[in-house]
Amino acid sequence: MNLSKFDLENFNLLVPLTKGFFLVFCAYDCWFCIETESRRSSQLLVKASSSDESSVDANELLTDLKEKWDAVENKTAVILYGGGAIVAVWLASTVVGAINSVPLLPKLMELVGLGYTGWFVYRYLLFKSSRKELATDIEAIKKKIAGTE
Repeated sequence: MNLSKFDLENFNLLVPLTKGFFLVFCAYDCWFCIETESRRSSQLLVKASSSDESSVDANELLTDLKEKWDAVENKTAVILYGGGAIVAVWLASTVVGAINSVPLLPKLMELVGLGYTGWFVYRYLLFKSSRKELATDIEAIKKKIAGTE
């Protein structure tokens, strides 16, 4: 299918995947993949959408955020937890980067992750009784976190 045959006004985003293939996002929350006849690389084409349902009022957002911040009683704890979360994400990123630089270790970690995923599917998702057990465990954890237990 030739890309020039399409009405490009109806597309919000055209993303080149590989040579000659594009992922197309339409205005109505649909997407599809097309193949162009020419196998040359293309550029990313973005069209602004004039949809009112996705627009956000900045003043409303700021006033809502200010009201929520004023409602917080212990602001220092929130700031400390937020700063701690940022430091934890940075530290985790550093550790993953260091592990990734060691030869063969990333492949071993992928194998461990694949093995754990297989075990989890077999243990909790494959049979109906184990799915129910997982659901009850998740509900118990939710109650424990919410403090209703």
